Amino acid sequence: MDKNNLHPASTATKLSAAGLLISLGVVYGDIGTSPMYTMSALINGNGGLRHISTTFILGSVSLIFWTLTIITTVKYVLIALRADNQGEGGIFALYTLVRQKAKWLIIPAMIGGASFLADGMMTPAVTVTTAIEGLKGIPLGRHVLIANQHTVIVVTILILSGLFLIQRFGTAKIGQAFGPIMFVWFTALGWFGLYRLAGNWSFLRALNPAYAVRILCDPQNRNGLFILGSIFLATTGAEALYSDMGHVGRNNIYGSWPYVKVSLLLNYLGQAVWLDQIKISRLYLQDHNLNPFFAMVPAHYRLFMILLAALAAIIASQALISGSFTLVSEATKLKILPRLQVIYPTNSKGQLYIPAINRILWILCSLVVLYFQSSAKMSSAYGLVITITMLMTTILLSFWLHTTKLKPFLADLIIGFFVVIEGIFLLTNSVKFFEGGYVTFTAATLLVVIMVIWRYGEIYQNNNTFHQDYVSILAYKKQLHDLSQDQTLPLYATNLVYLTKMSKGNHIKKDILYSILDKRPKRAQVYWFVTVNVTDDPYTAAYSVDTYDTNYMVNVQLYLGFRIEQKVSVFLKQIVNEMMLRGELPRQPQQYSTIPNREVGDFAFVLIQEILSPDTQLDHWQKHLIQARLWLKKYTISPVNWFGLSYSEVVLERVPVILGQLNSTSLRLKRQVQSTNTNQSE
Repeated sequence: MDKNNLHPASTATKLSAAGLLISLGVVYGDIGTSPMYTMSALINGNGGLRHISTTFILGSVSLIFWTLTIITTVKYVLIALRADNQGEGGIFALYTLVRQKAKWLIIPAMIGGASFLADGMMTPAVTVTTAIEGLKGIPLGRHVLIANQHTVIVVTILILSGLFLIQRFGTAKIGQAFGPIMFVWFTALGWFGLYRLAGNWSFLRALNPAYAVRILCDPQNRNGLFILGSIFLATTGAEALYSDMGHVGRNNIYGSWPYVKVSLLLNYLGQAVWLDQIKISRLYLQDHNLNPFFAMVPAHYRLFMILLAALAAIIASQALISGSFTLVSEATKLKILPRLQVIYPTNSKGQLYIPAINRILWILCSLVVLYFQSSAKMSSAYGLVITITMLMTTILLSFWLHTTKLKPFLADLIIGFFVVIEGIFLLTNSVKFFEGGYVTFTAATLLVVIMVIWRYGEIYQNNNTFHQDYVSILAYKKQLHDLSQDQTLPLYATNLVYLTKMSKGNHIKKDILYSILDKRPKRAQVYWFVTVNVTDDPYTAAYSVDTYDTNYMVNVQLYLGFRIEQKVSVFLKQIVNEMMLRGELPRQPQQYSTIPNREVGDFAFVLIQEILSPDTQLDHWQKHLIQARLWLKKYTISPVNWFGLSYSEVVLERVPVILGQLNSTSLRLKRQVQSTNTNQSE
């Protein structure tokens, strides 16, 4: 059995100046826009400006610093980035590394993936709304274009709609500008923060963890431990940092993160100093919509910073949308989500577009903006589900750490520490459920339900399929030979292809042989039985063949990474050519063709469409799960598009699926002699 590469794949991403710049635009959009609303959420959550003190401000910044250090730097940058799958990161890539350890690990992977996607509808809404709110009341020339919150909502929805509209065209050219813009953004964050920090260098003492611990118990902190719900906003982009590793490479994140973290820290410290200076000012005490992020910027630079913030918010939203596309694509290839149409607008790595996900995210983002009406209310609901994602990632990391050279007790100690920290964050964020967090929690729950239906519906269907429905293909070797040579039958196709799963012992579903031999004898020169195997390596593109010592039967095993588009017809033509060159198949010259010297014949693909038979005997739970999965298949992409067969000849054949144990009852009929006195209806 041969195994060959269909094409080489490289995922090398070396440390470089260009890579560092790209990482700023791709990786840090979410966490980089957090300063726009984190300090504002802390002030509003404590009752407003009149209820804060120097102690409260110092403690808040200290909590932010240590949260960024413990969660983002230690867990994600120093530990999670090492858990890469051929350079790819994210919760599904991590799952593929550890799924052999325990079957139940699919549960945290599904919950974490669903929570990350649900968070995707909040990030664009809260970041863009916050940026546009900064323009409220600011004169542009002689006119104030955004005078009230109603206008903020309208402009925000228009920007989001435009952002989702351009996804279908690809974002390669736009993406080239992301890095420089975000470099300017982080530089501005650090510069204006440093400008305010210079007014009181003593605030550097906030780096002392004692201030973080003290504020949790200080009576000036009205929320007590639950202040961490607002603090968590500072690190919501940490999971995205891990997920986007495949786009820029681990080393470029290592190289760029120190600059990003210093810029963020300086900005938070600058906001803290400015708040301490104006906390008793009557002018600001009357401002119920105060946002220290914009207010601390000197007046003659404020418009520039607001416009820059709007660009950063769009970039953060774009990164989240692209990340959602990638995550869904990986989930479908891991058979966790139904198949959806995937479009590749450009030849750039990672550039893909999923129309259904784009429409859903656009609708949900717009509804979030309309429902919450302000960034303050969105911030109150933001962060709950991403905490769940982080906790699920920690569970999977615990299994990965045990595969490293780290001593088991040390691995358990590290994971136990993060479970406690993130458990506290989950507890403190739980209050957000009633403040609007139920929106994203409901979305995440619905996604988990869909994942369970899709995943376990298939498992139950396979487990309850009758064993006799699978037959050895070798038992029909002679019949297939005779059929291929039978000149009394018209040639159905030169190459007849069935997409199926070839199990051990060369067993396939009997429905396929029934389609070839019984339903309508299909004479072909070569019968192809193709299985697509999704590998843990994201960029695998290889195949193996078994001809069973014939030149008319071929079992093809395609090995495609979960990030490779499954263009079966293209791959199969390449395989045919290679097998002809090796002498494993005879050439297939075509007498009539527009292609000179064509030696590969035509292809016909037969796809078996399964429907649940009413004779199925299963318990209600399993039956409903399988029915729900079959119902979902009606509203997802067809196998024709999924396997890249849109321009091929495809035949769909429907077959009933009978599952469970059938009742061995026979129908007994007794023939009656018709009497002349029998009443007959007209």
